Amino acid sequence: MAELRFSALKEVFNREPLETKPPSKDVSKYFNSNVFDLHKMEHYLSKEAFSVVKKAINEGKSLTRQEADQVAIGLKAWALENGATHFTHWFHPLTDGTAEKHDGFIEVGDNGHIVENFSGAVLVQSEPDASSFPSGGIRNTFEARGYTAWDVSSPVFIVGSTICIPTIFVSYTGEALDYKAPLLKALSELDRAAVDICQYFDKDVTKVIATLGCEQEYFLIDEALYYARPDIVLAEKTLMGHQSAKDQQLSDHYFGSIPERVMCFIEDFECEAYKLGIPVKTRHNEVAPNQFECAPIYEEVNLAVDHNQLLMDLMRRIARKHKFRVLFHEKPFAGINGSGKHNNWSMATNTGVNLLSPGKNPKSNLQFLTYLVNVIKAVNDSNDLIRASVMNESNSWRLGGHEAPPAIISVFLGSYLIEMLNSIVSKVTEKKMTPAQKTELKLGIGKIPEILLDNTDRNRTSPFAFTGNRFEFRAVGSSANCGTAMIALNAAVAYQLVKFKKEVDQIIKKGRNKDEAIFQVLKKYIIESKRVLFEGDNYSPEWHAEAAKRKLSNISSVPESISMYLTPASKEVLIGSGVFTDKELESRVEVEYEKFTKKVQIEARVLGDLAINHIVPTAVRYMTTLLDNVKGLKDVFSNTEYERLAGARKELIINISDHISNIKKLVNEMVEERKKANIIEDAFRKALIYEKKVKPYLEEIRTHIDKLELIVDNEIWPLPKYRELLFTR
Repeated sequence: MAELRFSALKEVFNREPLETKPPSKDVSKYFNSNVFDLHKMEHYLSKEAFSVVKKAINEGKSLTRQEADQVAIGLKAWALENGATHFTHWFHPLTDGTAEKHDGFIEVGDNGHIVENFSGAVLVQSEPDASSFPSGGIRNTFEARGYTAWDVSSPVFIVGSTICIPTIFVSYTGEALDYKAPLLKALSELDRAAVDICQYFDKDVTKVIATLGCEQEYFLIDEALYYARPDIVLAEKTLMGHQSAKDQQLSDHYFGSIPERVMCFIEDFECEAYKLGIPVKTRHNEVAPNQFECAPIYEEVNLAVDHNQLLMDLMRRIARKHKFRVLFHEKPFAGINGSGKHNNWSMATNTGVNLLSPGKNPKSNLQFLTYLVNVIKAVNDSNDLIRASVMNESNSWRLGGHEAPPAIISVFLGSYLIEMLNSIVSKVTEKKMTPAQKTELKLGIGKIPEILLDNTDRNRTSPFAFTGNRFEFRAVGSSANCGTAMIALNAAVAYQLVKFKKEVDQIIKKGRNKDEAIFQVLKKYIIESKRVLFEGDNYSPEWHAEAAKRKLSNISSVPESISMYLTPASKEVLIGSGVFTDKELESRVEVEYEKFTKKVQIEARVLGDLAINHIVPTAVRYMTTLLDNVKGLKDVFSNTEYERLAGARKELIINISDHISNIKKLVNEMVEERKKANIIEDAFRKALIYEKKVKPYLEEIRTHIDKLELIVDNEIWPLPKYRELLFTR
């Protein structure tokens, strides 16, 4: 193994950057070139078919089989012109990745010859095997049939020689088995609820879309070092490794010049992303060494989620071409910053208004405050649900790790808006407002800057921070499908907006005017949500104590957090609004328990194997060398000199022996705890036991291995060390 380590290092040092040649420096000339967008549809489809598809996209209506056949004809023509030979229904199963099964265009014609065919039937629907995907008990292994159905709102694209059709994925009996189906329902609920509120301010608003921009953080390591670390290959993180003497202390990597070889990789994947219509705009070095970030321009949420999943897949493929491996795990290296995926979320109307951006007059600013306060109220009331949507095994290593928000979900607004909300509370009374009060309040909200970007400081410790014209949901993990967080957030906000309208309309019926009614309800919401507003350091122990006083939950246990999906409050939001059925929600929670258990199980098995088969033999080998050295000293020196010279070596031998004994003892205990946990049938209880009884061993065993790394001869240590993984490019 030591030979493999040094061979890998030698290979890295001999690497040369792979030159990349984008089709054109003018991105606009090839952006969307591999996407069957509206512009291409207008060219390849008949006027009737184009009109139908455009209407389906804008109104969310499905196509008839005859209409789909017309679309399929044009799509096939475009695909063949672009070298496509196959098609696939591309979907997001509950594995956090994407799935696809490729079928060729070829069929046997009436005369026995091969023809290329693509019908509306296969465009609209397919039947992949649903038995092997996570279903939480909805499907038995022998019940294999499932369906994928075309999501018209997300455009078809080409990867290689295959056209990819974004679809939802459901079981034979109709239950959602993916992220997209419930996300589309949540977005539809938000659209309906938000439009109803917009009618108070602008009758021309007929549609509201949620928007999203995903900041994607990731690590890069050379593929030779990757293959020399079985823990990274199998668990996507280092399960052992002592911190490098230098890592991120000096912040010298952050926003530094991007290394040449890394830049070649970035330029390559950006070029491919542009072809697929992914508007990647930002790139930079992150805080930790060998950590980087890319971020797109915001898009409609469903499309943004599709694009982020596609981007991660694209980055993995392009990285191999450059002899890199991309790590999306939230905490691949201990002791330095992990990776997140900040979700920048807002809402926009068909009239071009960002509902979370202040306007130019009291009326537009009252609308802004209405949506702002309702989002805060949604986060307050659905606090446990929102945390559950970002909590999983890999993200649990990052949350609260002093580079990510804690498991306490709070909202940061900035002093300007906090003062504005306080003024509403102080000036609005239960009684009818006087003309003076109305004037004073309207003048106050009329002073809100159109753009608050420079009036709102960024709080990087907050899990949910207002950043001028959007909320930055910072707690989302880098490897996650954003659909999970977006389902919870959009459903919670939609549910809250429906409640808001009911309360306002009730006050209006009692004779109050619209503005008074809105102010009255906003005041109530601000008071009720005050506990979730926090402007300070979310990392501080003082905040944890204060949060407990405010009765804000701080659930760091992954299984316990996931179980919050099944509280009456969460069910009312998710099931009451039709985003999930009872069966779908319960099965989804079951899947999350199983995923957590299996990930801890994999990490435990990998660590046990490496500890016993790699680390212990290496330590024994070095200890044997020391023993031989001690024996040699006795043969050469007098007893007095021997005792003086051998003392330190004996201490070292005892130290190594103790670590070896502890490692073997802890690995055996961990195996026994796994055996006990594995016979538990209840998924929640099993996950809980794995968390409380198995997972702690990962850190205990690691401690002894990391101590040995500092003692054992560098020449025989079998695995690449942190200083090599993080600083070798």
